[in-house]
Amino acid sequence: MIRLNLTATPEWLDLAPGLRLRVGPLTTALMVSARADLAVETLPEGATQEEMALAMAKSVARRAVLDWEGVGDDAGNIIPVSPEGIDALLEIWPVFEAFQTQYVARGLLLDAEKNVSAPSLTGPSAGATGTARPAQGPALTAPEN
Repeated sequence: MIRLNLTATPEWLDLAPGLRLRVGPLTTALMVSARADLAVETLPEGATQEEMALAMAKSVARRAVLDWEGVGDDAGNIIPVSPEGIDALLEIWPVFEAFQTQYVARGLLLDAEKNVSAPSLTGPSAGATGTARPAQGPALTAPEN
């Protein structure tokens, strides 16, 4: 069952101790825009899955992150959300993994679900039985050359 969030309100994601991101809903428009991002479209043809995942995650995050808590500069001063800051934040492996799991993967799981057909209990194959008889007799083998 698909559960719809009709309020489409932003939510906070706790990605690490003391680090929270406020993100907007993961919508079709956001994903389409992220896929069309120049950084994603201009990846070299031989880019690895990891390079593609990082580029896509950064693209999604630049569109989705509205605010954050627990992000500062080298001196420990709180800094505002910026595209450069988001990219730098996602270069931190545990943060990238948490963002992928808590935000991006939800959309991908839903995308994967739509590509699977559930068995039909009322369709033409309901209660179907096999029509071919089991093979009997000696097994046939290909002639040796």
